[in-house]
Amino acid sequence: MLRLKKLFLSAFGLYCLLCCGPNLNCARGENWPGWRGMRGDGTSSEQGLPTEWSATKNIAWKVELPGSGHASPIVWNDRVFVATYLPESHQRVVLCLDRLSGKTLWQRTTIQSPPETKHSLNSFASSTPATDGKLLYVTFFEASNKMVQATNVSAPRDVSFGDMVVAAYDFDGNQRWLVKPGQFVSVHGYCSCPVLYEDLVIINGDHDGESFLVALDQLTGKTKWKVPRVNNTRSYCTPIVRQFDGRTQLIMSGNKSVTSYDPRTGQLHWDMDGPTEQFVASMVDNGKHVFLTAGFPDKHILAIDPKGRGKIDDSKIVWRSKRNCSYVPSPIIVGDYFLVTSDDGILSCYNAATGERIWFVRLGPHYSGSPVTADGLVYFTSDDGTTKVVQPGATFQLVSECRLDEACYTSPAISQGQVFIRAQQHLYCIGIK
Repeated sequence: MLRLKKLFLSAFGLYCLLCCGPNLNCARGENWPGWRGMRGDGTSSEQGLPTEWSATKNIAWKVELPGSGHASPIVWNDRVFVATYLPESHQRVVLCLDRLSGKTLWQRTTIQSPPETKHSLNSFASSTPATDGKLLYVTFFEASNKMVQATNVSAPRDVSFGDMVVAAYDFDGNQRWLVKPGQFVSVHGYCSCPVLYEDLVIINGDHDGESFLVALDQLTGKTKWKVPRVNNTRSYCTPIVRQFDGRTQLIMSGNKSVTSYDPRTGQLHWDMDGPTEQFVASMVDNGKHVFLTAGFPDKHILAIDPKGRGKIDDSKIVWRSKRNCSYVPSPIIVGDYFLVTSDDGILSCYNAATGERIWFVRLGPHYSGSPVTADGLVYFTSDDGTTKVVQPGATFQLVSECRLDEACYTSPAISQGQVFIRAQQHLYCIGIK
């Protein structure tokens, strides 16, 4: 009887291996629920991802997206979500696609609004959505008929004035709520990626008017807290939430400062002036320090000790660099290494603890998207749609170079053994079908 039981268990194990073997990577995969993934820093815990592809090689599916936009895709189980702008009708819409086939499951219009003034490298649908697996959260800018004179610019000009719009949908495409938590004006246009924490949707409202940071109730959209941002200067940084010094800290750069808040209440933990005026890149951390790269008009890379309280000064700066800094692409941490591409294509690798620049190379022509990392490799996608896979180390190691032959201004998403890239016209699912 014991022998028969062992034979049964052995046969059952073989059956499971044969049936599930091709999907083992999916079984240990994770979702990519918002800007820069599960942790908001471009990191994935997955292994065995594709490192070689082209427009036709190693493509599970490729679908043409309606309209245009720089919002990156997000993935939850077998759903892929992406925001886009339809120029003929001026509609800002969100799409839900089937992850297995790329088929559009539903498309919903959030607002219909005339195109706003913006920077040439921005779009009319730049905010990456976020999801908690129950609801999907999107945000767009709704322009009014009113134009105002731009501030914080070198020459006078009129710019669009209007409202920030935030909406929630269930996974069947039903709109649960839509709110307008604040006004917005910026000569560079709009982008603010939602951050989900506990029962809150947190939105960065830095702009060239009465700036703010706001937290909305996930189920109703009602404002739970809203705090002013005193310097009234546009920035586009998505906050990160981390545990430091026994406190939960929502940390962000922008608005001429670096700031930490309690994400539950909006109460200020600490803030540091500068180091420059405008910021786009999100921050990252290594469990001990937080890192930023900026910007305009001055360029800086900073490592900061986040254990401060109240107004902090340069004594909390662990190290600083002003060489080949990034304005738009966010940096990334892999083990002991801090990596960042400047907008004009210089990749630098730093020792994250000391700030020593270990090496730098020209990686590509121009970068708008931010890198992602998995299994010890980093994926850098340039504006011409070329992804270079790099292995961080004491020397530069290029693993592969993958070309889609299509412009790309977004950041990749990683989920369940596949890489998702939203290019100018198509959404690509890269890897095994």
